[in-house]
Amino acid sequence: MTIDMKYYRRYILHIVVFLILFNVAFITPVFSIKTFASSSSSEPMISLQEIIDQSSSGASIVLDSGTYQGPVIINKKLSIRGDGSVTLLNNTQESAIAIHSNGVKLQGINIQHNTDGESTAIEVTGDEVTLENLRILTRGYGIRLRDANKGIIQNNAIKWFIPKGAGAGNRGNGIDLYNSHDNQIEYNEISYLRDGIYLENSRNTVVNENKLFHLRYGIHCMYVDGSHLTDNEGEYNITGAMVMGVTNVVVSDNSFLKQSKNVHAQGILLYDVHKSSIERNIVEGNRVGIYMEQSSMNQLRDNAVLRNFIGIQLKGAEGNQFHSNAFIANVIEAEAIDSKDNEMKGNYWDSFQGLDLNQDGISDIPYEINPFYQNLISRNSAYQLFFQSPGMTFLSDMFTSGSEHWSADSSPLMKLNTTTPMETAEKDGTVMVTSWMLLFVSIIIIIYMGVLRS
Repeated sequence: MTIDMKYYRRYILHIVVFLILFNVAFITPVFSIKTFASSSSSEPMISLQEIIDQSSSGASIVLDSGTYQGPVIINKKLSIRGDGSVTLLNNTQESAIAIHSNGVKLQGINIQHNTDGESTAIEVTGDEVTLENLRILTRGYGIRLRDANKGIIQNNAIKWFIPKGAGAGNRGNGIDLYNSHDNQIEYNEISYLRDGIYLENSRNTVVNENKLFHLRYGIHCMYVDGSHLTDNEGEYNITGAMVMGVTNVVVSDNSFLKQSKNVHAQGILLYDVHKSSIERNIVEGNRVGIYMEQSSMNQLRDNAVLRNFIGIQLKGAEGNQFHSNAFIANVIEAEAIDSKDNEMKGNYWDSFQGLDLNQDGISDIPYEINPFYQNLISRNSAYQLFFQSPGMTFLSDMFTSGSEHWSADSSPLMKLNTTTPMETAEKDGTVMVTSWMLLFVSIIIIIYMGVLRS
């Protein structure tokens, strides 16, 4: 009988270990890129520069498996391809790969750039360059484009050396564009750097379906006229998308989640943004879902703003349109100061108690964003201690001065619009339920084993 009980306990222990490993492997997000090669490795390195120098313009080079020595300069049109088992190692202050010619293609290579500061793994100054299926581990920048147009950067993984290295603000950017136009940046995964994708003075850039984790800003867009930021995913960054000083930009179908560990964290930050569209995004679990300041003539439509501390925050934002957005389970639904002449219609505010006498699904009384609390704490932050206290709520309800200039939804919805994008939230909820179920089963088994042992 004693032998059977030991066997039984060992069997139960194996189940517990399996559940924990399963939880770690499939529930906890994993972001891993192997260190491709060590600078102290005794493996002889091959000179890639010699191979390039011996090739004629227009040649296609297929590299054998092995470790190649950087830095490398490409000043002729070449196609260089590896199968994923090729590593380029660079320990110098120069760029691991500098591309100065048009039409260069680089595919399937691991790049380990061991130098920090302003150095970069790949520097591009040529047009129509393709960078594809690269795995970049860098102490500086990942990919930098300067005066480089019509390039394609896709299916790359770029990561900082962790856990060692400087804070996020002192690291390089993952993909950094300056004065580079008509480029496509798609399907990349970038983590643990400063800004995932940085655009400055770069027109007509397509930033699509990238995954951006543990960064300062997932996407940082400055001084741009005309670009598309679509279907990107960002989690655990300080801010998902930092968009400032731009016109005619489309920010749509992105999801920016769980950016709440910094006092300046936001899902989407819009500063000095004009004539742009912000549509069908999901911002969930952030400190502020959408922050807008000094911006005008923008359209915000069909966005899902879920479970943030502040759903939407407006400051000096005037002449914008807010239609069919959903604000659900935010601690503070909306704040607005110095923001007038905004058109708000048909949004859903779940904390709002409307009145629908004619049963058309639209409240007969407007939803008004009362600026009393925000104005009060801007003058004396100590009043935050009374946040949502009965006294503060009473005073806020009594405050009506200047209400004709408040931002207000003239026709708020009584029910949630079924077209609101909620897929990410539902997926996240499924993961949470699975995690809790596994945790519950593990606890029951541990308690049961403890009873048996006693």
